[in-house]
Amino acid sequence: MTRAPVAVALDAPELDTAARWASLVAPHVSTLKVGLELYLRYGTEAVTRVRDAGDADLFLDLKLHDIPATVAGAARSVARLKPAYLTVHAAGGPDMVRAAVEAAPDTRVAAVTLLTSLDDADLAALGVAGPVPAAVLRFAVLAVEAGARALVCSPREASAVRDAVGPDVVIITPGVRPAGADVQDQARVATPESALAAGADLVVVGRPITRADDPGAAAAALAAGLRAAR
Repeated sequence: MTRAPVAVALDAPELDTAARWASLVAPHVSTLKVGLELYLRYGTEAVTRVRDAGDADLFLDLKLHDIPATVAGAARSVARLKPAYLTVHAAGGPDMVRAAVEAAPDTRVAAVTLLTSLDDADLAALGVAGPVPAAVLRFAVLAVEAGARALVCSPREASAVRDAVGPDVVIITPGVRPAGADVQDQARVATPESALAAGADLVVVGRPITRADDPGAAAAALAAGLRAAR
């Protein structure tokens, strides 16, 4: 059975917990996401344990953002772990994105356009020209022109981003919540079904799966729902 195009965010403070979640959900989803908290606390051990727990693509979500030389060095350091995806912030500029791409040629560098926790008021406070959809498109186009082969945007912008960058760029959408789930700290959200229909290739789901009484059953139910929707 084909696993669902879902990246489960293993956002746990303890590695044993993240590895347990990985083992439960990996039979049902394509990708396991290791984020900043887990990686900074456990380093490469986090990658090893997650990989040992579940046979799925590794999404290393570090959101690198620094001067190009520093990002190149960081990307080169983690490229040896062979993640399928590595995130950088598109706001770091084209030179920074290009540096990451060149330093990790066998990894899909995924440029984060705007965090899904931000809205128009946040952009105004930061002095970034909005509204959000326009800013997302600007960042997306600049990142792809710099070599990024994946983009991270909210489901609400996925369709417009797809039209702007074409079919060959992988679009990853966080801010995904199954119908009826609490949106928590996300400002721009959608259901997994609507995100994929809008042009996303991979949807990121965290707490609705990992905080369920049975994460494996929650992942299986989500995967079944996505198959039925297609």
